[in-house]
Amino acid sequence: MTPDLKVLEAAATWYVQFSAHPPRDSERQAWRQWLEADPAHRLAWERVERLQGQWAALPRDVSLNTLAGVRARRRAVLKTVALLICAGGAGWLATGSRPYQALLVGERTGVGERRQLQLADGTRVDLNTSTALDVAYDERLRQIKLREGEILVETGKDPAGRPFIVQTAQGTVRALGTRFSVRCHSKDTRVSVLEHAVELRALEAADRPRRLEAGQQARFDEAWVSPPTPLREGEGAWAKGILTVVDWPLGEFIAELDRYRHGLLRCSDEVAGLRLSGAYRLDQIDAILHNLGKSLPVRVTYRTRYWVTVEAV
Repeated sequence: MTPDLKVLEAAATWYVQFSAHPPRDSERQAWRQWLEADPAHRLAWERVERLQGQWAALPRDVSLNTLAGVRARRRAVLKTVALLICAGGAGWLATGSRPYQALLVGERTGVGERRQLQLADGTRVDLNTSTALDVAYDERLRQIKLREGEILVETGKDPAGRPFIVQTAQGTVRALGTRFSVRCHSKDTRVSVLEHAVELRALEAADRPRRLEAGQQARFDEAWVSPPTPLREGEGAWAKGILTVVDWPLGEFIAELDRYRHGLLRCSDEVAGLRLSGAYRLDQIDAILHNLGKSLPVRVTYRTRYWVTVEAV
């Protein structure tokens, strides 16, 4: 049995209402009556509960006391319905749910934050620091629109055979049964393939795709895809909270740490060419900075808590 859209919307409405404030006895009784009135109601509510346990995207804390709150509640209901449709698989998306297909599930991480999304098709997406994306699944395509930051993707097997695409400002990455990372830079996109392969297409050269195999990485902008180069050791370790570096310039290392820390973290030119290797915990950046002087001829100067410079001794 598959709940129809009206049932899904009713379940979403109950969820949003309960999230807005603790339910009163009369509301809880009305909900139980609705739940027991039809097996489809219980099936829809079970899906809500599963999503609540799996995804961070279910809306919460919606104020209902003002006109703006009512509008926010309606948006929250529609967002929840979209998630319920996606969780039902491609079959639900083909049964008249077009008003919900364009809804995007916005996801974001802050500075230093990392988290994982478990999508309805089994795909896992790790979001690195300062990352923003939208998830857009419909009956033809599974798509992630990466607005900024970095993700590590392990694609699930879709029974409907829909392609899986990551879109950035410069072009697209198509998964070919794959585990891979995508990172947005200011002027281009970098893609690293850990398993299987991907297909890269620059925005203005979509008719000239480049296949990237496991163990390779490449960059692309709107017009051009670079030749592949070997992956660096430790690629993707950030998903486990580790930054692995092998013979990196200190300047590049400090620039990478800067992504995970509030404020400004800079390296002076006179020491930027020093080399280092190691595995560093991304939740202990201040400890990393404190210990730099033990292995390199540098000192760390704190002008303020949020303005830090690595310079020569």
